[in-house]
Amino acid sequence: MSKIVSGFSKLTKQEKIDWLTDNYFEKPITAKETLQQYWNDNRILQELHDDFIENSLSNFYFPFGIAPNFVIDGVDYTIPMVIEESSVVAAASMVAKFWSSRGGFKTKIIATTKVGQVHFIYRGDAAGLRFYFDKMKPQLLRATEPITENMRKRGGGILDIELRNKTSELANYYQIHATFETKDSMGANFINSCLEAIANEFKRPDIEIIMSILSNYVPECLVHAEVSCPIEELYEKDAELYAQKFIQTIQIANVEPHRAVTHNKGIMNGIDALVLATGNDFRAIEAGVHAYAARDGQYRSLSNAEIKEGIFRFWIDIPLALGTVGGLTKLHPLAKLSLKLLQNPSAEKLMRITAAAGLAQNFAALRALTTTGIQKGHMKLHLNNIIRLLDASEKEKEFLITHFENRTVTHNAVIKKYNEIKTLE
Repeated sequence: MSKIVSGFSKLTKQEKIDWLTDNYFEKPITAKETLQQYWNDNRILQELHDDFIENSLSNFYFPFGIAPNFVIDGVDYTIPMVIEESSVVAAASMVAKFWSSRGGFKTKIIATTKVGQVHFIYRGDAAGLRFYFDKMKPQLLRATEPITENMRKRGGGILDIELRNKTSELANYYQIHATFETKDSMGANFINSCLEAIANEFKRPDIEIIMSILSNYVPECLVHAEVSCPIEELYEKDAELYAQKFIQTIQIANVEPHRAVTHNKGIMNGIDALVLATGNDFRAIEAGVHAYAARDGQYRSLSNAEIKEGIFRFWIDIPLALGTVGGLTKLHPLAKLSLKLLQNPSAEKLMRITAAAGLAQNFAALRALTTTGIQKGHMKLHLNNIIRLLDASEKEKEFLITHFENRTVTHNAVIKKYNEIKTLE
């Protein structure tokens, strides 16, 4: 039987749930109960969440946690983190405490430029197109003035537009490449509106506009974060050896993409968690960051480390186009709370904090990899999730936690011990 439906968006929320559960689930009532048990009892709050996307049926919860003890540029922070993966928040907290007594994280903004492009096809003479663009450029900028007025008052706006000839890469392909400063705004709607105004003004019969859209590749919206300390403070013993191993993990990530992807994923554990907590677009951040990691043609580590004159230094340069106004930052109650927790930062300050969170996560992972191994701490924290899947009683849970306190935690080992307990009961 066909499950194609017409007019679905016009159905009420309950009608959508009825259609879904009747068509896709053997036990419709159970499916309805699962969806409805995650509704917020506060009707106004639930309606707010329903309005975030189309065809909303329920809420999908992720844990909202905090990582205290971050010292960033001399200021104490507790960082909000939204993530489902065990050990991430614990690792960030541990590393924050470690560096808090060693000068903390030092950050700086390298640039805050964002990019958008009008992509078009032109089959005529390139010199003629150049002449036309140069003549039209002031008019193209004037066409955006109603859109940019408020942004210009805040110190932002269009920085420049330039014509780029891309015909060597694709036949007849050109673009108007625009750069923007959007201050505390994420700027997506602002940039796209400006680009469409430029495209409308640039139209003529021999120019075929293909699309006008911002780019999430922002190599000039860049922030730097670093930590440093004497080598002997890094590890309790054999500090020189382990510091060298730490640096070698990064060297490996710079030549081996298989390792680099996982290396950078660890960085993004910290970054995505904070980006989500503040209502920013983690998908845009991910896309831009990974493109930056491959900017020279090979995918590499985002972080770097060195030892000079007995000082260990660890740093990251990373593109982070973040905002503190617009989108969900002022709509989602927990996003607003997160920004208040962070002392209502500007977009630049949020970039600094987020870069520090990513660097902290990377430090935790590399330190574990070069000493005890990544699984020891992670699986200890994962133990509760395994126990929960087994539907263990409180007594059984306590026994398993005690049993694995000084043993290696694996999924099979926990199940085996649990089955042993059940056999003895």
